Amino acid sequence: MSTYIIAEAGVNHNGSLDTALALVDRAREARADCVKFQTFIAENAISRQAEKAAYQKATTGGDTSQLDMVKRLELPFSAFLKLKDRCDQVGITFLSTPFDLESIAFLDTLNMPFWKIPSGEITNLPYLLAIAKTGRPVVMSTGMCGMEEIQAAVDVLRANGTPQITLLHCNTEYPTPYADVNLHAMAAMRSRFGLEVGYSDHTPGIEVPMAAAALGAAVIEKHFTLDRGMEGPDHKASLEPEELKAMVEGIRHVEMALGDGVKQPSPS
Repeated sequence: MSTYIIAEAGVNHNGSLDTALALVDRAREARADCVKFQTFIAENAISRQAEKAAYQKATTGGDTSQLDMVKRLELPFSAFLKLKDRCDQVGITFLSTPFDLESIAFLDTLNMPFWKIPSGEITNLPYLLAIAKTGRPVVMSTGMCGMEEIQAAVDVLRANGTPQITLLHCNTEYPTPYADVNLHAMAAMRSRFGLEVGYSDHTPGIEVPMAAAALGAAVIEKHFTLDRGMEGPDHKASLEPEELKAMVEGIRHVEMALGDGVKQPSPS
């Protein structure tokens, strides 16, 4: 089975619908399976007192709160209808991660094939319940989590209607140091939970996602941007379009190279 590749546009549109539409087109040109955004009402998801993360301060300056920063990156619900239409037109799956209950209710009307739960919501019980009750499959990132936190979230989802769960190993530093990646944690989660596993990548470059595919990742998620030099919190830890294309091609080559495991002379 092919690795499912999510091109994570996230908030790299900087609040511009035109930029978001261009990200859809670039993801399709790179032959990703899916392009994913983030849907939120900033005031419903972020406290006025919340400080920006260290990497956000480094990439956007330290003079505003996280709420102020994120508010500038917010798109209205109407924009996601247009993004869904563009995805349907060009032939790529639309996905967006919700960050509050109202956004879950809205996105549920768009008939996405599955939910992508971010690491930060894995201990958010009302959020998990709302997702589970839609009856859709879930792909869930597990950054900063130990096994017991993952188990608790899996139990809530299973008990309340989620039919299928895929767990993504993840480190939430942007960019992630190579020494902290720990790709073998995918095998540990597969063994512990008996679920499909994958990897959400925040390292520089493309080699770690390809290594994850070689280790059996069912899903790979990777941030991308039109230009790493753009202002915003996630651009510097994202791939540019040609790099995204190279990553997708590399993963497809790895899949072919894995073969069937039978040791015998090949046709070549």
